[in-house]
Formats: sequence, C-alpha cells, structure tokens
Amino acid sequence: MAKTYLVTGAAGFIGSRFSHACTQRGISVIGVDRLTHFASRPERNLPTFKTAFEALIDRDEALAWLENTQPKLDAIIHLGACTDTTQLDEAYLTKVNLQYSQKIWEYATAHHIPLAYASSAATYGDGALGYMDNESEIPKLKPLNPYGDSKQRFDLWALEQERLGHAPPSWAGFKFFNVYGFGERHKGKMASVILHAFDQIHNQGRGQGRDTGRVTLFKSHRDGIADGEQKRDFICVEDLIQVLHFALEKPLRRGIFNLGTGRARSYLDLVRAVFAALGQAPAIDFIDTPLEIRERYQYFTQATMERLKSEGFTPPFTTLEDGVKNYVKMLAAERT
Repeated sequence: MAKTYLVTGAAGFIGSRFSHACTQRGISVIGVDRLTHFASRPERNLPTFKTAFEALIDRDEALAWLENTQPKLDAIIHLGACTDTTQLDEAYLTKVNLQYSQKIWEYATAHHIPLAYASSAATYGDGALGYMDNESEIPKLKPLNPYGDSKQRFDLWALEQERLGHAPPSWAGFKFFNVYGFGERHKGKMASVILHAFDQIHNQGRGQGRDTGRVTLFKSHRDGIADGEQKRDFICVEDLIQVLHFALEKPLRRGIFNLGTGRARSYLDLVRAVFAALGQAPAIDFIDTPLEIRERYQYFTQATMERLKSEGFTPPFTTLEDGVKNYVKMLAAERT
C-alpha cells in the first residue's frame, strides 16, 4: 500500500524538492504551506519538478484540518519555518518557528506518527563549542541571531518532551548546514551564493548595481582569514533529500543530527566552481560585509557526521564541484 506523508513548507525550496522526490518514489504527499505560495512560484510547476499533491492545505488551517480529517499518515516532515537569518522579530519567530513546531510535535505524538523536522546549523553560533551533534552540548550553544535561537529553543523543548515521555514513535531533527540547489529563487537575498553568482555573471536584474558579469563576495573582517576564505559546509539539496528518506525508511529511532557533508569549503571555492561550470575565467570583487550582520556572521561551519554514519547512512556526499555543476546546468536550462 502506498505511503502518505504530510510535508509542511511544501511550497518552499527544500519542501518542494522533497515532495517531488516522494512523487518519484510513489509516496503520496499532503502539502502544507501558504496556498498563495504554491500559486506564485512558477518553478514549482516546471515538468521536471512538478508534484501531484494529494491535497494542499493552508498553513494556518492545517492543524484544524488534521484534527477534523484525521488522515492516515505514515510520517510528518516538518520543513515549514521562517528561514530568514536576518529576521529580528523575536515574537514572529517564536510563533512561526517554535510554537507551530510544538503543535506539529504534539499532533505527531498524540496520533503516533513518525516525525522528521528541520533544525539548523545556525544553532551553533560562532562555532566556539565546535559542531558536534552531541545532544548533551545543545543547552550550551549560543546562536548568533534570533532565527538560530528559535531553532535552538525547539530542539531543547523536543528533548525535554522526550524526557517526559511525550514524543512521536520515532523522530529525527536535522541541523541543516548550507543547502543549495534548484528551486530556491523565491528566497531572494537568502538564496545561495551559487544562484546570486549565476545571475550576476549573466547580467540578470540589470540596474541593481552588481550585475556586471562579475561576482561579489564579502570581505573578511577577521585577522588571519583572507577575503572569500570564509568557509561553510555546503550540501546539495539532492543529498539532503536522500538523508530524509533514509531517516524515515530505516527509521531513525530518535535524535538530533547534523546534516552537512562534513567538509567545509570557502566561498571562493564555491564561486570558482560556478565560473568553471560555465566555462569562464573567475571575475570576483569583494565588498564590505554589511554592518547590520557583520557581528553575527559565521566564518566557519563544518558538520561532524559520525552520528548519522553510525546509524547506517553510508552513501558519499556529492562534491561541491559536481553539485554546483549540476545546479548550474538546471539554471541554464531554466533560462532557455
């Protein structure tokens, strides 16, 4: 019998790509998001990534719909959230990222439904305590912004609920590192540097001051780190989707796990890979990191992946060069 998943954030970048992957696997999907988002994002309707949703439910009506309808669900994948790391409205983040997630957890628990949810590497803050996904260290973490704090607060709440014996039959939270891939254009300034670099190289959005065929990166404002050598653990969305399916199918019994590649690469590496994928010589300029984010800017992230590997996930992650090449190919096809 075919499985049915409920996916929140199903009109978003990761949610839409995960939902499409479910369709390819013969899994039915009930999508939850702002209904206007499903209609307003044309890349969602490209034949390559179109998903045949069993139902589309508005985010604000989803919990009431679930209680009234009581659909038979094999899993809930909670990806819906405010992902803007520059959002400073703590009340809004508490409502959308914490309280809504708590209600999803409570529904999954009450109805004995496996749950996977998105946490964030932003919970690690400046990385002073490292990037080990050791749950005993979570209370010590100090996120650099309200977004990271909202994710941290839910992780702590989930662990406390489990301690009290109030948890889904199986559950897994994933600290997503820097995810990139096709389907993120609607994210605007929060989209990956790969997309911004591609657009700048192709002079899209002319008149905005930076689309000159060259790519701009932030300067370094730390001694010992050269411009463009700020490093992140970049993971392609296809690999992330593979891990989510693994977690649900195994299933992972419980826990909060890192989800990156385990290898940090610089923004210079990233942009050079974009130019290489386009067959062009690099042309890069550096600008000051905006003051409003300078003090909260992470200079290094790198997931430790031993816990996930110890659970049996052994496939290699896509290299940065191959991931960028595949993504650029999709972006180029979108322009034709």
